[in-house]
Amino acid sequence: MDRFIVALGYALSLAMDALAVSISMGISVPGFKVRHGVKLGLYFGVFQFAMPVIGYFLGRSIASYIQAIDHYIALGLLGFIGVKMIIEALRAEDEEAGSGDPLKAKLLVILAVATSIDALVIGVTLAITGEPLWLNASVIGIVCFVLCLLGGTLGRHLGKAFGKWSGVAGGIVLIAIGIKTFLEHILG
Repeated sequence: MDRFIVALGYALSLAMDALAVSISMGISVPGFKVRHGVKLGLYFGVFQFAMPVIGYFLGRSIASYIQAIDHYIALGLLGFIGVKMIIEALRAEDEEAGSGDPLKAKLLVILAVATSIDALVIGVTLAITGEPLWLNASVIGIVCFVLCLLGGTLGRHLGKAFGKWSGVAGGIVLIAIGIKTFLEHILG
């Protein structure tokens, strides 16, 4: 039971950025549906599951290099996408609501990587501490899936309530997550 509690702690802390991104996607995507929430959950959950596994097998040697630049990667990716969301929200008109699937695979992969880099380092930590990899990775992935599904749905309701300004807010949230990640690593 203690190992499950530790895994749940890892999962909740790692999923917070993905949850915030999912909320902002639910806010900014016109016509957000449950299938979009499932798609968000799958992308973020799979990456949150895979990154600790990759980190576990890569070991400590490469993790120090990744840890040295992960905050720059997260800041760049989330900042870029956040600015893009703000610009699109300010230009957006109702005709976008009918266009295909706004959650393209390329965008979701970028967001999933940006929000799961820390999970890679957790994988290294698991290898060092001897904590069970598969239990931790599974709990991390499942919790992230559920939170992202719920977050996207919550964002949809917020988006309906606040209109195009919710898209601007979603972009600001992504930029803020990037800045937070950057500052946490810089300030220690």
